Amino acid sequence: MSSEKKPRRPRAETPKGFRDYFGAEVTERAEMLASIAEVYRAHGFDPLETSAVETVEALGKFLPDVDRPNEGVFAWQDEGGDWLALRYDMTAPLARVAAQFRNDLPSPYRRYTMGPVWRNEKPGPGRFRQFYQCDADTVGAPSVAADAEICGMLSDALEAVGIPRGDYVVRVNNRKVLNGVMEVAGVLDPSDPERFAQERGIVLRAIDKFDKFGEAGVRALMGAGRLDASGDFTKGAGLSAEQADVVMGFMAARRESGAATVARLRELVRGSALGAAGVDELELIASLLDGQGYGADRIVIDPSVVRGLGYYTGPVFEAELTFEIFDEKGRKRSFGSVAGGGRYDDLVKRFTGQEVPATGVSIGVDRLLSALRAKGRIGAPAQGPVVVTVMDRDRMGDYLAMAAELRRAGIRAEVYLGNPKNFGNQLKYADKRASPVAIIQGTDEAARGVVQIKDLVLGAKIAAEASLEEWKNQPAQVEVPRDAMVQSVRRMLGLG
Repeated sequence: MSSEKKPRRPRAETPKGFRDYFGAEVTERAEMLASIAEVYRAHGFDPLETSAVETVEALGKFLPDVDRPNEGVFAWQDEGGDWLALRYDMTAPLARVAAQFRNDLPSPYRRYTMGPVWRNEKPGPGRFRQFYQCDADTVGAPSVAADAEICGMLSDALEAVGIPRGDYVVRVNNRKVLNGVMEVAGVLDPSDPERFAQERGIVLRAIDKFDKFGEAGVRALMGAGRLDASGDFTKGAGLSAEQADVVMGFMAARRESGAATVARLRELVRGSALGAAGVDELELIASLLDGQGYGADRIVIDPSVVRGLGYYTGPVFEAELTFEIFDEKGRKRSFGSVAGGGRYDDLVKRFTGQEVPATGVSIGVDRLLSALRAKGRIGAPAQGPVVVTVMDRDRMGDYLAMAAELRRAGIRAEVYLGNPKNFGNQLKYADKRASPVAIIQGTDEAARGVVQIKDLVLGAKIAAEASLEEWKNQPAQVEVPRDAMVQSVRRMLGLG
């Protein structure tokens, strides 16, 4: 008896935080991204595909350390000692491309990109370490006309994939307006940007959590601090009640019309040149969008948009789906945000030392796919290919020719390539493939120049529902001349 241990077989399982995508899911995503790409191309944007691997130095803020060199990213050290990492987002690769090819690219440079990104973070329900991003950016355009173009393009993209007008809204805000509000509130000094930096950071984080904590929680964080239900205390920014009122007034500044909202914002930033410049930008964006037909039913000025205000330098925008869905507990809730972006003018500066203006948007691919499923726009059972069954191994060439003829007519088709001995297994295979039709031709049919065409969809329906009389009047299998096969299949599939 041998004492040698058998080699351990690898476990057939997906790594934590990753998942596999099959048939319909892959097709649905590809079709959705193709529709978005068509909109982007119509606006003059060019596709860009960058390497999945970047240097950690190019990624910027995720530098390796001794204890955990891949903090936040999947990183490794190559033979030459350089740290490399899977891309964390699509913006860092764009910054590198814009700097590396600045003498070759047109300026402004419009690009869109679609593909997977990787984040070395703790996975959780619905939170994966690999997911798709779909970005569009304009690099080198200082005018807010570029921001208006991105907002309009985002609106067009949502409608192109099947989100009807009225089921979404693109909200636009501006970081400069908030900075003006902070200046009026006394927590920003234009002559000394570092002064009050800590307080401003706390205020930004507080208003970013408005949806989670509500007005009372945000006010507490702006003041002395907030005590949560677990007993943990978060130190506040130390603003007085009057100062907090100014900031909260900004959050609640939206009015019935864009013009009224802009007028209210002008009141709030009175005395701040930076704030007034931000209001001017919002007013210009609204005017440019209105001139193109993007009314308030599609895009609105909304100061309550606060996500990303700590990162962006000017206009900020977010696409929100307004229809309701049922959550896992059966409760109604709004679907929420599916895209966000804004202006970030320090994009290329790390590489060249020169400021290069940029603005862009990122669509959450998986969230938008979920929205389309919730609306019933996608998710219907996908129809498989027509299956040509094999009745005689020696006639495989004839069967392959039939499938090729169907494909030339624009019909998905394949030949059964398993063991043809048991015909029932061939039909079970066609069932598993969700095939609408099976083609059958044995030696007898070949001698007579005919084929049998089996309507698998109708057959299943008849088997489940029809009476014997109905079955006789509506047979699920018909015999047609071989040269009429394609035309008969097209009719059966409803293709005319």
